[in-house]
Amino acid sequence: MAKLCESAIEEMAIAELQSLGYTYISGVDLAPDALNPERNSYGDVLLMGRLQAAMTKLNPTIPADAVQGAVRKLSRIATSNMLADNEEFHKMLVDGVPVEYRKGSDIKGDYVRVVDFDSPLENEFLVVNQYTIVQNNNNKRPDVLLFINGIPLVIFELKNPADENATCHKAYDQLQAYKLAIPGLFTYNEICVISDGLEAKAGSLTASYSRFSTWKTKDGIKEAAKFDDELSTLIYGLCNPVTLIDYIQNFVTYEKTQADDKVTHIVKVETVKKIAAYHQYYAVNKAVEQTIRASGYSNKSTMMVQDDPLSYGLPAASDQAKGDRKAGVIWHTQGSGKSLSMVFYTGKIVRALNNPTIVVITDRNDLDDQLFDTFADNSDLLRQPPRQAQSCEDLKTLLKVASGGIVFTTIQKFIPDNDQSVYELLSSRDNIVVIADEAHRTQYGFNAKLRDIKDENKQVIGQRIAYGFAKYLRDALPNATFIGFTGTPVEKQDANTPAVFGNYIDIYDIAQAVEDKVTVRIYYESRLAKVNLTEEGKKLIEQFDAELDDIGEVDEAKAAKLKWAKLEAIVGNKDRIATLANDIVTHFEEREQVFEGKAMIVAMSRRIAADLYDEIVNLRPEWHSDDLDKGVLKVIMTTSSSDGPKLQKHHTTKAQRKALAQRLKDEDDPLKLVIVRDMWLTGFDAPCLNTMYIDKPMKDHNLMQAIARVNRVFKDKPGGLIVDYIGIATNLKKALGFYAESGGKGVPAETHDKAVDIMLEKLEVVRQLLHGFDYSGFFDAAVKDKLSLILRAEDFILNIEDGKSRFIKEVTLLGQAYALAKPDQATMENAEEIAFFQAVKARLAKFETGGAGNGNGYDTVIKNIVDSAIASDQVIDIFSAAGMEKPELSILSEEFLKEIQGMKYKNVAIELLKKILNDEIKLRSKHNLTKSKSLMDMLNAAIRRYQNNLLTTAEIIEELIRIAQEINKADKRGEEMGLSEDELAFYDALETNDSAVKVLGNDQLRAIAREIADKVKKNATIDWTIKESVRARLRVIVRRTLNKYGYPPDKQPAAIELVMKQAENLADVWSMA
Repeated sequence: MAKLCESAIEEMAIAELQSLGYTYISGVDLAPDALNPERNSYGDVLLMGRLQAAMTKLNPTIPADAVQGAVRKLSRIATSNMLADNEEFHKMLVDGVPVEYRKGSDIKGDYVRVVDFDSPLENEFLVVNQYTIVQNNNNKRPDVLLFINGIPLVIFELKNPADENATCHKAYDQLQAYKLAIPGLFTYNEICVISDGLEAKAGSLTASYSRFSTWKTKDGIKEAAKFDDELSTLIYGLCNPVTLIDYIQNFVTYEKTQADDKVTHIVKVETVKKIAAYHQYYAVNKAVEQTIRASGYSNKSTMMVQDDPLSYGLPAASDQAKGDRKAGVIWHTQGSGKSLSMVFYTGKIVRALNNPTIVVITDRNDLDDQLFDTFADNSDLLRQPPRQAQSCEDLKTLLKVASGGIVFTTIQKFIPDNDQSVYELLSSRDNIVVIADEAHRTQYGFNAKLRDIKDENKQVIGQRIAYGFAKYLRDALPNATFIGFTGTPVEKQDANTPAVFGNYIDIYDIAQAVEDKVTVRIYYESRLAKVNLTEEGKKLIEQFDAELDDIGEVDEAKAAKLKWAKLEAIVGNKDRIATLANDIVTHFEEREQVFEGKAMIVAMSRRIAADLYDEIVNLRPEWHSDDLDKGVLKVIMTTSSSDGPKLQKHHTTKAQRKALAQRLKDEDDPLKLVIVRDMWLTGFDAPCLNTMYIDKPMKDHNLMQAIARVNRVFKDKPGGLIVDYIGIATNLKKALGFYAESGGKGVPAETHDKAVDIMLEKLEVVRQLLHGFDYSGFFDAAVKDKLSLILRAEDFILNIEDGKSRFIKEVTLLGQAYALAKPDQATMENAEEIAFFQAVKARLAKFETGGAGNGNGYDTVIKNIVDSAIASDQVIDIFSAAGMEKPELSILSEEFLKEIQGMKYKNVAIELLKKILNDEIKLRSKHNLTKSKSLMDMLNAAIRRYQNNLLTTAEIIEELIRIAQEINKADKRGEEMGLSEDELAFYDALETNDSAVKVLGNDQLRAIAREIADKVKKNATIDWTIKESVRARLRVIVRRTLNKYGYPPDKQPAAIELVMKQAENLADVWSMA
């Protein structure tokens, strides 16, 4: 039967890669001391011969010495900045290596291609394991590397699926260690893969663990089944040669953001490497395919949509006619990387359509700025810097070009001059692509309306016909192809969006995003009763909602006609604002006690925003600062000279808002709350934002867009919370209704009551696990007594069948639910009880066998509440609380073992001993395999007898203490026998044979052990454990030594195998030495 272990997973991965066309070679056969070596030293990362051959073949028109120079250039990328080196390599990989050479009497500049992107299968694909790399005195051997043309572009770090401690997170940690130990490998890395066989994730060089993501489909057509292993899906989906080549060329970007150093105030550029998630990859390729169809270009493509609109019962863009100029709409839910998908799309369509002009349209200035910044930060992928139109005239200038360019503008700039009903022709070219963000908005309509014509005195002197902006866009760019991106669905009754953009290209909804852990769930809490809103105010809100369409920064005059002024006066009542400020401060601080994060307050008007700021600062003066770089609370808005000093002091420029955005996104920055009116409600991405306080009427797409600000994944953030002070519940229900009607799966926002119900349900489950154990005295007990009670609870749980794992699992779920339910009254009432459960869980987790926890005894979500529940100004020792003296000597000293034997809580004593012995034996196994195996066998046998009720509690403790004493004796044997630690290890390997001991005696065995230790160590070259030639030589040396001393011939094969295993075990110890 095949054993499920790390090596088996490695073999499976290699076999599947071979089935995709990769050639397998063992790293041993490529090593410097192999029969036909392909590396000059173990420090070499590239396979230079293969790289030289591939680049020569790819560049037949470039002189050989220029190609050789390009190869040298690639191999000599080496600075102290690994990310900068990686970026420099990626640019050469994708664009070619820049070279100069003489052609006749001229010096010619050219690019030497490294990879054939046009014909992917013309490249050489290798899968290699056992590839040892030695750099900076570090000897490391990554599990699996994928080489393309001799360059290791993909690294796999694999873990054993049968080992509960060998997780994907451990694989991620291993990669971080490799980056420090062998940085030269990561100069050439494009993708990192971590897996335990069942679970598999891919991420970039700079990605945090939470940014590593699964690949959910093998072919881009059908999503993998629930029980398909993720590693195979990722290998077939991402690593097949055609996809991998396309992915490396078009879906890897280095995002650069400028940040002001808080100390020096010097502007520095921070770079983050980002790679596409599976839903972005397939959606972008489908969008490119549909754009080519719509534009009338002929181009073959085999990329398929990840989630076909037809599966939602919706019309698909692929059913539309060729050349109809309507590429379609991509609906990817907010928070799933829509802006980055637009960047990837633009980068690829620029290549596909022969240098087209790309026009990116939004309907708000702040959204235009945010999206422009995202594109500008990724301009290398776009192969050109984007341009932002500053005026209508600037827009016309930017679009009246022969080709090329990425132009950003707001839709409002497409207004005809002099009240005309036709916009002037800007370009009749057919290689123009118009990308509209949030394509469902009403501005994109064709409809004609009658507008008043007024004279200088504002008197109506006639009427004119005005059209929707979609018509003016078509006037200006009649042959452009239109594509829409949206984070919320298009309503079924919306005729404008399909008329302008076409049908859906790809859908990635809330259900998929939450399942893939791309976003977190959003919860809704109504606190309308906490603030004073009059009945008149409530009725006004209902009336206002009926008329509300879309109120922007410039629409306050229009808003006044819609009862805005009267409603604003009621909502902005001084007493109400004071009450609101107090409730927000209390609510936010209570949530801060549970888990750290940041919050956004949405106010109805700029006046209310300024008043609310003043009221909050009255309550918390220390939150205020006139300095833009300091302070806990800020208002994000613009003002005019007519607004007066109270509002003007909150005025921010574009650059200042960018600096404040960076502060809010920085989890360590003291800026915790921002007050906004319209800004930052769409397109703004701050993952640490977890709460939104809404005090402004909103509906439909605007509401859906706004609440999505808190759905970003961040560390162990369990979900986002929307707190309602104005009564958006009805509109939220309507939004949920149109979301479902439009084909969306998943719930955009759960009620806060649901989070409370889940918490209470989990609380009852945990209580049932402790049924029969009285912990009521915990809450009023002294700290020492509290700690003692935790130990008694641990003892009780350990006496329940599978109690430990069940308790840890249920309390973890309880902690997550508690964090989401905070600060509901139910959380207040049960906080201390939950803190007790968390403390017991932490105690149990600390004594997991093998000690392979991640270092977090408490969930970070709940840590603060636990700390406050058992806080004390005394230093209480856990041993003292357990009724034991703290050990002054070795952990296995006789004194300490006696203390354990006398412990009051016997189940805790057993658990403690198991943990200590297991760890101590594993520690010794690094040096002495034979003795450690013997001790581990004794330990496992004793535990089995106890579990089978063959030993009582007292007897198992006696047995474990006897094993501890055996370990102590084993530690002293080498010294007593005059053997070093290494020599003793080989002595124990030889001594397992009783007849050999009888024939030779101890003195002779000691002499053999000394000689073998010396000879094996001298012959143990790098990687000898995986080189059969070196292993064969060592076997000969061991056999000759055994013959020399007369070791029984019939016992020699077994002895040699044991000696070799022991030598392999010591290899890592010797390499570190």
